Amino acid sequence: MPNITFEINPNLTATATAYSSMVWLPPASPVTNAWSGYLDATTTGTWFLTGSAGTATGCSLATPCPFPQLKNALNDGGAQPAIYTAAVGKGRDSMWIGAVDGLRIDGTIYDFEASGVKTRRAK
Repeated sequence: MPNITFEINPNLTATATAYSSMVWLPPASPVTNAWSGYLDATTTGTWFLTGSAGTATGCSLATPCPFPQLKNALNDGGAQPAIYTAAVGKGRDSMWIGAVDGLRIDGTIYDFEASGVKTRRAK
C-alpha cells in the first residue's frame, strides 16, 4: 500500500524545528486485484512525524499514532501546523501496483486523471 507524506512546519512550542514529514501508514489493503473504496486516513492506519517533532509528540516511526492522537499532540497552544507539500509514496518493502485517486486535504479533493489533476470542493 502507498503512504501519504506531508512536509509540514509542525509549529510545536516544545521544539524549534520548522520541518517534519507527517506520514500516513495505511492499514492492509481491503481488497486485492480490484479497486477499493475510499480510505479515510483520519480513521484508518497510523501516522508518525520525523525528527524532533516525532520525539516531542510521541508519534514517531517507532510509535505511530492514530490521527486523533497526532492531531491533539500538534495542538499544543502554538500556531497551527502548516503544510508545505503533499506526496504519495511507496516504501522499499513489497511491490505495490495501483493508483491513488481522490486525495482530500481539508476542503479540497485532488482527482488524478490522465489529463491532469482536477480539484474540486469537498461536500
